[in-house]
Amino acid sequence: MIDRVFLDHPRSVEETYLEHARFAGGFALRLFAAGCAAAIHAVIPCLFEKTASTMIAGMYARTHNRGN
Repeated sequence: MIDRVFLDHPRSVEETYLEHARFAGGFALRLFAAGCAAAIHAVIPCLFEKTASTMIAGMYARTHNRGN
């Protein structure tokens, strides 16, 4: 059970548990930053015009076909 819950997915993307935790944690922080940029842009449209979309495109590029 523990193996399935904690290790199956990291192995599927060829990472250890800690490597995957670091990657996913960094991804979460980047998503939070993109969300903050989008929220600021919503209030002050001249700021962060392309920041969130650029960040998300970069994150997609890093994860697309990952583990295939």
